[in-house]
Amino acid sequence: MERHLNHYNINRNKIDIGIDKEEVLRYLGYEGKKVDDITDLIIDECIGEILEISRTSFIYNTYEVNMERDVIFFKNTNFKIKGEDISNHLQNSKKCVIMAVTLGNEVDERIRYYSKVDLTRSLIFDACTTAAIEALCDWVERLIKKMSIKAGYKATTRYSPGYGDLSIEIQPKILRLLDTQKHIGLTVTDSFILLPKKSVTAFIGIGKDVKSESIDCRNCSLYKNCLFEKEGDSCGNSKPVKK
Repeated sequence: MERHLNHYNINRNKIDIGIDKEEVLRYLGYEGKKVDDITDLIIDECIGEILEISRTSFIYNTYEVNMERDVIFFKNTNFKIKGEDISNHLQNSKKCVIMAVTLGNEVDERIRYYSKVDLTRSLIFDACTTAAIEALCDWVERLIKKMSIKAGYKATTRYSPGYGDLSIEIQPKILRLLDTQKHIGLTVTDSFILLPKKSVTAFIGIGKDVKSESIDCRNCSLYKNCLFEKEGDSCGNSKPVKK
């Protein structure tokens, strides 16, 4: 008998995600380099500010899936995705979790404010919020993996629109499927940019024999212009290419 998976989860409560200062330094290009005292202080202040004003929210739902070549069909919906890379990532998945997370509107408003009055703080604040949204994604991903393990399954890493051949043009369909505007206030522009901007959607495959390792950097649409790849590093969702 198939064990139960939690199919729907919405959370609008404050989550203690923590923000890794080393990740912030990495986004700022300071990894392995000494940071001056003033910058270090601004980073600490920005981290504290973000933890105070962010409204961490997430929603996810679990769907049974069927695959036909490079097309993935989500049962009992009109939703489907197509792509060789995403199909490889979700290979052997019996189910797929679609997740959406956001830090909320106030974080975006603060970024816009600092961009007008203090460019240095704006850059640092933006790096801190990037680290924060990744931390929130990691938190939700761990929750989904824990749920999967309890049900007797394995889970893949998350895979977002913009990776590989999965176009960001899928964003409106994801948001409609999850009804994110109603549940967590997440919308999308005509140019497929999520609002609030510090938000992420992603897919996680669930099954007995799924791939659980990170994606290959070369499968990412940002690979050619990736600052991390040029330093032999990765963004945290993928594994760097061996030179």
